[in-house]
Amino acid sequence: MIRDTFPHMIDIKAFRDDPERFIQGARDKGMEVDFPRLRALDEQRRRILSDLEQKRAEQNRLGKETGQQIGKLKGQLKSATEQERTALSEQLEALEAKPIQLKNEVAVLERMLGDVEPEWHSLLLTVPQPPAHDVPRGKGTEDNVEIRRWNPPGFDPTRSFVQNRGFAPKTHLQLVHSLGLVDFDRGVKMSGTRHYVLTGLGMRLHQAVLRHALDFMVDTRGFEPMGIPVIVREDCMVGTGFFPAGREQAYHIAESSRGSTHDLFLTGTGEVGLMGLHADEILAVESLPRKYVTVSTCFRREAGAAGKDTAGLYRIHQFDKVEQVVVCRADDAESRRWHATMMESVEMLLQSLQIPYRLLQCCSGDLGVKNEDMIDIESWMPGRGEIDSSGSPCGAYGETHSASRLGDFQCRRLNLRYRDEHGKTTFAYALNNTVVASPRILIPLLEMHQQADGSVLIPASLRPHMGGRDRITPREA
Repeated sequence: MIRDTFPHMIDIKAFRDDPERFIQGARDKGMEVDFPRLRALDEQRRRILSDLEQKRAEQNRLGKETGQQIGKLKGQLKSATEQERTALSEQLEALEAKPIQLKNEVAVLERMLGDVEPEWHSLLLTVPQPPAHDVPRGKGTEDNVEIRRWNPPGFDPTRSFVQNRGFAPKTHLQLVHSLGLVDFDRGVKMSGTRHYVLTGLGMRLHQAVLRHALDFMVDTRGFEPMGIPVIVREDCMVGTGFFPAGREQAYHIAESSRGSTHDLFLTGTGEVGLMGLHADEILAVESLPRKYVTVSTCFRREAGAAGKDTAGLYRIHQFDKVEQVVVCRADDAESRRWHATMMESVEMLLQSLQIPYRLLQCCSGDLGVKNEDMIDIESWMPGRGEIDSSGSPCGAYGETHSASRLGDFQCRRLNLRYRDEHGKTTFAYALNNTVVASPRILIPLLEMHQQADGSVLIPASLRPHMGGRDRITPREA
């Protein structure tokens, strides 16, 4: 029997059984997929596969049946009369012609399959993961639903920074300049727009945040630290769902132009490498869940983001991120429990940094191709938002984290499975969440902890990684 399988795709059986679920899922996400063409190609491919299976079965049958017959006829030819030889030769020719005919028919069907499958496969890769049933339907960020918020004692984001602290806030751009933490001019000189140089205590603070987050995830939350490649093959990007839809956001290394068999890409998140670890593997169920955390440099072209947060550290091309990934059994309830646990880790971290934040349930239109559910965590940044009558920013929330449930979407594309207690292989479920991304997190960190004298207090949780220092002052620049 010919197996109707193909790497890197959605559950084709589920699509055939309930195509409307996927059609509506794409519609809910605001994504265009040529479903009529996909269904036509899928039906055509199935017919070809069915015909191939029949022809190959016939080849096997003929091989068994005709072998002895051909041998018998060839033996009879040796002692046959002239008249008998003509009849026997015709029988022999007919028997020998049938396998050749079948072989040619199989070759034609294989060529037809080769013509159909590339487009069929490409279209399957554009089908997004349908949103979970309880994800609110909406068009974009304006339809996201706030779940809850947290504020450190004595700070209320509904009041102005002046009302909270008694002085007008500086933006992170002003703070990094006055404190000598970042050199934008030299970063741009070397690498172009949206590049920067972390200098002195700016670099130390950046590293302190990353180290604090990693130690917390390993020592307190029990995740296994991993160092993973940030340069990967295209299969890894396709398998994790970042291609084809996000191809324009990735930096491309054209190794094939230098004689290599494959090109490479810089990853935009440690999730790619962490999930790629077990591609094409079958894990033992008792080894699940796999709880991984990594610190990696991330690269994003930010294509199409012109004019959006182009100044400062918010939207940049290179940054470092502590990322958490969980691979668990294919169980919705377990996946949801891990989702809550991963968000709890982030909340604990932000509270240790005394940064106000809120959780937003993303609506269907704000989900990516691979997400069935996503919750954004936004940190309060006093230097963002509209400018009030006194010339001070009003403050606003800015996204710093996203926690996603992906069902079996990534694992199916990566062919990442586990063998359950009954010996059955099943595609695992995957989740991911940012623990902290820096230097973006330095924006609320600096702005929230700035003092009237222009200095910035360092949260107690970071001081062990800052040589015991408790503040950064302008005269240290």
